[in-house]
Amino acid sequence: MTFLPPFPAAADPATGTPVQGSIALVGAGPGAADLLTLRALRHLRAADAIFYDRLVDPAVLELSRPEAQRVFVGKEVGACAWPQERIDAMIVAAARRGLRVVRLKSGDPSIFGRAAEELAAARAAGIPVEIVPGVTAASAAAAALGRPLTERGETGALVIATATCRPGEPAPDLAAHLRPGTTLAVYMGAQAARTLARAIIAAGRPDGIEVEIVTAASTRAETALRTTLRAMAEGRIGPVAAPALILMRYTKGMAGCKDGPPDAARRETTAEGPASSPVRSAFTSAKVRPSPSRIASRTVSACQRSTAAST
Repeated sequence: MTFLPPFPAAADPATGTPVQGSIALVGAGPGAADLLTLRALRHLRAADAIFYDRLVDPAVLELSRPEAQRVFVGKEVGACAWPQERIDAMIVAAARRGLRVVRLKSGDPSIFGRAAEELAAARAAGIPVEIVPGVTAASAAAAALGRPLTERGETGALVIATATCRPGEPAPDLAAHLRPGTTLAVYMGAQAARTLARAIIAAGRPDGIEVEIVTAASTRAETALRTTLRAMAEGRIGPVAAPALILMRYTKGMAGCKDGPPDAARRETTAEGPASSPVRSAFTSAKVRPSPSRIASRTVSACQRSTAAST
């Protein structure tokens, strides 16, 4: 469906007077329907009209009322069938008819979800608007890896950044966010992964920084890969499929390391041994079944080991 059906204005069944519409910006989570929050579910079940994005799982839509109208407003890379201004106008128009509108977004609406524009449009029209948080891709990626986003003594800061920008703007300076003790979660970086890695290394960050890439987190299509900044810059990991979340871990133990050691000097361990890990490693090219599991792996560089030995 590409347009809003001609709804009659909503009215109070007892008095016949028009009712006030509303807009809720609802986070659908990273993919799996069972990661939806109870508040999001309540809004879905009460909605008269649902405007949903491309990455929303169809199983999430099935949780809404059968009579609720569903309007696809997803954006494809390089396509502008649904520019943001049009979406803003559509959700406001529906709410002005007295409808309970859900703007359903993948992940969390407040993280790279264009929520600011939709909030502004609703408020300018005097329509009540609410944000319903959702599980963001970084959290789902960490769960898939079985590894937290922050680790005591190694990474005490988490930075969420996007690899995209508006036309005509300079590329984001991701290296500025990547400091010792930081985990950098990069959204929408699949197409530019190699370019991003090269720019970060050129800015002086160690090329041995550990990188984890999770695609389609929390879904049946989920895959995970563990590599280094150097391997990504050299294109040794191949193309990265979207949607992907890229995690870069610049641990405190790597502070002062200009370059990473040769790949042969690295090792990987897991709680059950290397063969049990579902993460595909760019070091060994070993491929195993990609699925969520508990992984307690680390990529330990010679630089980190020597730093630890000296303390």
